Amino acid sequence: MLDQLEKIEARLQEIDHLLLSPDTLSNQDVSRSLNKERRVIEPIVQKTSLYRKVLADIEGNKEIIFNSGEPELRDMAKAEMSDLESQRDQLESELKFLLIPKDPHDIGDCIMEIRAGTGGDEAGIFAGDLFGMYRYFIEKQGWSIEVIDLTEANQGGFKEIIFEVKGDGAFGKLKFESGVHRVQRVPKTETQGRVHTSAASVAVLPIIEEVDKDIVIHANDLRVDIYRSGGKGGQNVNKVETAVRLTHLPTGIVVQCQEERSQLKNREKAMKVLKSRLYEKRKQEQDAKIASQRKSMVGSGDRSEKIRTYNFPQNRLTDHRIGLTIYDLEGVMGGKLDDVIEKLQLAENEELLKAS
Repeated sequence: MLDQLEKIEARLQEIDHLLLSPDTLSNQDVSRSLNKERRVIEPIVQKTSLYRKVLADIEGNKEIIFNSGEPELRDMAKAEMSDLESQRDQLESELKFLLIPKDPHDIGDCIMEIRAGTGGDEAGIFAGDLFGMYRYFIEKQGWSIEVIDLTEANQGGFKEIIFEVKGDGAFGKLKFESGVHRVQRVPKTETQGRVHTSAASVAVLPIIEEVDKDIVIHANDLRVDIYRSGGKGGQNVNKVETAVRLTHLPTGIVVQCQEERSQLKNREKAMKVLKSRLYEKRKQEQDAKIASQRKSMVGSGDRSEKIRTYNFPQNRLTDHRIGLTIYDLEGVMGGKLDDVIEKLQLAENEELLKAS
């Protein structure tokens, strides 16, 4: 492990040197990429420094215990050894977690898509409730949110809403939300007081930077349709063709955006979503080809996987991937997702550690 830690320490020094070079200062893409890498490895280097100090203290105490001619010094060293060894074991455990290979997109922004599923009008209302839950959580994190496209449901909520989340670590925290969310409650539209079950699906996609050479969209693979928007911007949007629909011909993936007054901005947003969906598709295909793929107990991230149930009559949230139950639906729907996400992250780390 120390050899691996030494390489990471050397890489941090190299990054710090590169960040000060004129070539990097004049290239925002390179600078952004280096700073992103630095944010990942700096905590490892800091923890390594503490680990080295504890190892040095243990060796120093061993020297005193075996070679000192003063009984009092030997007794003091022996008394300290238990605490030092406990610190060493704790730091080793923490470093092993930090050294687990991370998804490079974890520290970046993401795109979230919420779609009403089974359940009619109630499913649309629930999709709106999920959007509200995420909006509260995102605001508490100090992140920002920007709607890309939406289709409102008849009785409130959304048939579909797509939005971008900007903030350090947004994808790493929100990626566990991908899947089917089920709700059990008495709908506002129910006159007999019966409990209904409805569902909405959530997809969380990493933002694929322009510098990511792995996702290339050729012009002849893309069909661009321009049409009149029904989004924000007053009457102007209905008179001018500003909405954009992109169709990726090889895959059949369709993305549209009509939230901006500018056709160019709508196209940029739609292209961002398309890149993220192509990345997700490629990743799922790669995972499917790996026979020994890790079947993590925190789930596959597949949007068709039922991951969570919100039972309002019992005030209970159940995450089926890790068997987590929380009796505070009001708090959860108000954006208190930290406890849920932390437990999901811990479960994933434990699975990754077993597989490493």
